[in-house]
Amino acid sequence: MATDTLKKPTGAGGAPGGLRRLLLDNGALTALIVLVIAMSALSGDFLTADNLLNVGVQAAVTAILAFGVTFVIVSAGIDLSVGSVAALSATVLAWSATSQGVPVVLAVVLAIATGIACGLVNGFLVSYGKLPSFIATLAMLSVARGLSLVISQGSPIPFPDSVSHLGDTLGGWLPVPVLVMVAMGLLTAFVLGRTYIGRSMYAIGGNEEAARLSGLRVKKQKLAIYALSGLFAAAAGIVLAARLSSAQPQAAQGYELDAIAAVVIGGASLAGGTGKASGTLIGALILAVLRNGLNLLSVSAFWQQVVIGVVIALAVLLDTLRRKAGATPVAAGTPGAGGGKKQAATYVLAAVVAAAVVGAMSFLHNGSPAARNERIGLSLSTLNNPFFVQIRAGAEEEARKRGVDLTVTDAQNDASQQANQLQNFTSGGLGAIVVNPVDSDAAGPSVRSANRSGIPVVAVDRGVNEAETDALVASDNVAGGRQGAKALAEKLGGRGTIVILQGQAGTSASRERGAGFAEGLKDYPGIKVVAKQPADFDRTKGLDVMTNLLQAHPDVDGVFAENDEMALGAIKALGAKAGTSVQVVGFDGTPDGLKAVEAGTLYASVAQQPRELGRIAVDNALRAIEGEKVSGTVKVPVKVVTKENVAGFGG
Repeated sequence: MATDTLKKPTGAGGAPGGLRRLLLDNGALTALIVLVIAMSALSGDFLTADNLLNVGVQAAVTAILAFGVTFVIVSAGIDLSVGSVAALSATVLAWSATSQGVPVVLAVVLAIATGIACGLVNGFLVSYGKLPSFIATLAMLSVARGLSLVISQGSPIPFPDSVSHLGDTLGGWLPVPVLVMVAMGLLTAFVLGRTYIGRSMYAIGGNEEAARLSGLRVKKQKLAIYALSGLFAAAAGIVLAARLSSAQPQAAQGYELDAIAAVVIGGASLAGGTGKASGTLIGALILAVLRNGLNLLSVSAFWQQVVIGVVIALAVLLDTLRRKAGATPVAAGTPGAGGGKKQAATYVLAAVVAAAVVGAMSFLHNGSPAARNERIGLSLSTLNNPFFVQIRAGAEEEARKRGVDLTVTDAQNDASQQANQLQNFTSGGLGAIVVNPVDSDAAGPSVRSANRSGIPVVAVDRGVNEAETDALVASDNVAGGRQGAKALAEKLGGRGTIVILQGQAGTSASRERGAGFAEGLKDYPGIKVVAKQPADFDRTKGLDVMTNLLQAHPDVDGVFAENDEMALGAIKALGAKAGTSVQVVGFDGTPDGLKAVEAGTLYASVAQQPRELGRIAVDNALRAIEGEKVSGTVKVPVKVVTKENVAGFGG
C-alpha cells in the first residue's frame, strides 16, 4: 500500500497532468499556440492560408539570423553584428553584380564569403584576441554597417533579377523565403544534433574550461561557430534584399535584437549550454505573429510596442516556469541547494546583458565631432532614405558653389544621437547649423544651446519646437497631402476603397501629409478609407504592412503612402495589381519613385524637390552668418508628377 502511494505521484494525475507537463515542457510552443488562438478570435482574417504564409515570410529573415545566433548563444557567446553583416553581404552582392559587372553566381559567392569573413574576424577577436564576444561583435556591427554605407554611398542598389526570385513564390503560392527558412532550420538542427561541432558548442557553453581539458580545441571551434553565424547572416541579408529587389545599406538595423530575442524566447539561455533549432523557429514565429496580428487589428503603433514587449516577457516567464518545474528538489545544504541562486544569477546576467545591448545600441555610430574649422554643419535625421540623400546632395552642391565647407552627419533616426551631433557642432564653433530633426521636440534643447552660443540655426523639412530657428525651409506638406488626395480620387473616378500607409508616428511630416490628405478627401465622399497603418517611412515595413492589410482588404482600389519608400514597398506587395486594379500614390518625388511613375506601377508622386530644400537651407544659413534677417518659413512648392509629366520633371 505504501509502495502504491509512493508511486502515484509519478503519474501525476494522468491525462491532465500529462497535458500540463507537455505545456510546461514546451513553453515557447504554448505561447505561440495561445497567440494564434487569440489572433484568430480577434481577427477573422488571421487564420487563413495566405496570411499564415505571410507570417512565415515575415519571420524568415529573423529566423535565419536567429539560427546563426543560436550557435553562438549555445556556446555561451553573443553576436550583435548579424544585422549589419546581413546588410553588408546584400550590398556586396548588389554592388558587385550591377556596378562592377561580376557574374551573379560569383556575386552570390562573394556575398556569402563576406558574411563568413565577418564571422571569422569575430571568432578571431573572441578566441585569440580574448575580447568579450559582446565587445567584438559590437565593433563588427559598426564596421559592417559603415562598409555597407561606403560601398552603396547611402543609396539603395538594385538587386539582380535572378537573385530577386528568392523573394518570389513557387507555383504562385509557396514563398521561397519560407523554403529557405525551413532549409536553414533543418541545417541548424543537423549541425546541433548530429555533428561534432554541434556537440562541441554545448560542451563549450556548459563549461568552457572543462571542454578544453577534455581535449576540445576551443579556439578553433569558436572560429567555426562565429563563421557559421556570419554565413547565416549573409543568407538572411540576401533573402531580405531579394524581397525588396534592392540592397538597402541600412537594412536589418535592429534585427540582431530580434534574433537574440527569438533564440531566448525559444528556450535558450544566455549563459550557454542550451538551445535548439525548433525553439528558435518558434521564437521567430512569435514575433512575426505579433506584428502581423497587430497590423490586422489596426492597433496603434504606440501600443504595438507595449504589447510586443509584454508578450515576449510572458513567453520567457513561461519558459522559466518550465525550467523550475523540471528541477529536482534538493535539501538545503546539499551540493544542489545553490541551484536556485545559480538560476537567479543566470536571469540577472541575461537582464544585464540585454540592458547593456540596448544601452550600447542607443549610442552606436555616434558621429565624429565636427572639425573646428568647418563653416556649416548639416544634421540629417537619416540617410537610409533617398529623400534625405537628395537633401544632402542639394546642400553639398550649394556649398561647393559658394566655396564653403559642409559637414554632414547621419542621426540614423536616433534623437539622442542627433543631440550629440548638434552639441558637437555647437562646441566646434561652426558658423551655422542646418538641422533636419529626428523629432521636433527632442531637438529643442540642443538647438537652444546653439542659440545661447549665438550660432544661427536653420531647420529643413521639419521644424524645431521650443527653440529659435533663423528659418524653416520646408515643403508645404499639407498642400501636398491635398494634391495627393485629389490625384488618387480622380484616378479612381471618385469612388472606391483605399488604405493609407502612414509615416513615422509623431513626426510633423506624417502629421501634415495625413491632415492634408484627409482634408482633400472630403471633396470625394465616394472614397472610403478602410485602413490606416504606420510603416515608418520604410520600404521593408511598407511591404510587410501592405501584405498584412491585403489579407483584411483584398479588394482595395487604391493606396496613399506618405512617402515613396513605403509606396514602393506597397507596390512590391501588390505585384501585378499595382498600376492596374490598384492605384498607388506616393510622396517625395525620389529617383526610385519617379522611375516607378515612369514604369506605370506608381500612378503619381507628390514631388517635394528635396535637392531644392537642401540648396535653399544652405543659402539661408550663409545669409544668417552674414547677419541678414532670414527669419520665417520658406515654402518650397510641391508638384504632382504622373506618367504624363514625369519626363519634364527636374526635381
